[in-house]
Amino acid sequence: MRHSMILVALLAVAAPAHAQLGGILNKAQKIQDAKGKFDDLNVSEEEERTIGEQVSAKIRQRFGVVQDPAIHKYVTLVGTLLAQQSERPNLAWTFIVLDTDGVNAFASPGGIVHITRGALGLITSEAELAGVLAHEVGHVAHKHAVNAIRKGKAVQLGSNETLSSRGPFLDKIANKAYDIVLENKFDRNDEMDSDKVSLTLAEKAGYAPGKLADFLTRLDERNKDQPASNGLFASHPDTQARIEAIRKQAGSRTGAVVEARYKTNVKFKPTPVTAIATVEDGASGLTGSTKAGEKKADDKNADAKKEEEPKKKGFGLGGLKQAVTPEKQSTQVSASGGSRGVGPDRAAKGGSNPAPVKVTVSSADIAEFKRGIA
Repeated sequence: MRHSMILVALLAVAAPAHAQLGGILNKAQKIQDAKGKFDDLNVSEEEERTIGEQVSAKIRQRFGVVQDPAIHKYVTLVGTLLAQQSERPNLAWTFIVLDTDGVNAFASPGGIVHITRGALGLITSEAELAGVLAHEVGHVAHKHAVNAIRKGKAVQLGSNETLSSRGPFLDKIANKAYDIVLENKFDRNDEMDSDKVSLTLAEKAGYAPGKLADFLTRLDERNKDQPASNGLFASHPDTQARIEAIRKQAGSRTGAVVEARYKTNVKFKPTPVTAIATVEDGASGLTGSTKAGEKKADDKNADAKKEEEPKKKGFGLGGLKQAVTPEKQSTQVSASGGSRGVGPDRAAKGGSNPAPVKVTVSSADIAEFKRGIA
């Protein structure tokens, strides 16, 4: 009887400990399961677009938008023609011309592609424009930003989160997508993949497929005295390797250059890299449009100092939605096409109007435009 009472007492003491251990194990398993779920998570096109719109709003706030429907329609015609040849032709593709002398391009998830008037000024033909836009279309079509988050396991569900509570989880994805697009988190394979997409889409649309290399060569020459990672595609060794790869892939294939139509529609002139007005860190207005924060790009000491400064990371989704952004953050905006880093193109002064310019192109417009590729 005494032994029975002792056994009952031991079981009574052990039961809570066992329950506690079981609870710990269950919680640990849930955390482990949560960490693995993102590998199988599919972000819907609607969610991807929402993420991209947040990134685009930040880019437009930083650089402003050229308020000219004609130039937006022309770029949209070229871009839409290319996007229709991609694996994701049915996205709500949007093409935006940013109001800055800096030479840059940005691809936001969900089909929002940005190119600066500085880049348009440096480009010399429609085939070159097609090459640049198709590269950015490639980033979107192959979901490079979202896949980079997945591959790097950069976003994980917390222990108290579930896939059903998608809002906070998508906020985390938006934060990382912003970082990837603006701070060069695409890996070399993604960049080379987009170069291949550029060749394919340009050729399908009727353009000479190797003209992206011509643009990169001109840009590399322009940036030869700048920091190795000045702006769009501007890391010299990588750029040279990519130029060689593009020319090799293009081979002897030919296509239309469409130089005359480009010059008719695009009147921007290239700005020498040493003449680009840039935004002083923390000194200017909302988009760098006030003179108080301007400096010339040949102030190499200032550029070198900025290059050494650590980058701020971890922008919240709330920060992306803000219309006003601290200039200290906005001067860290950079391009999406390759090695971004510091320099005149990255810190270029932007315009004061971030409002998007809405244009509509019909199937008939596209068909007529395509007939002019000859």
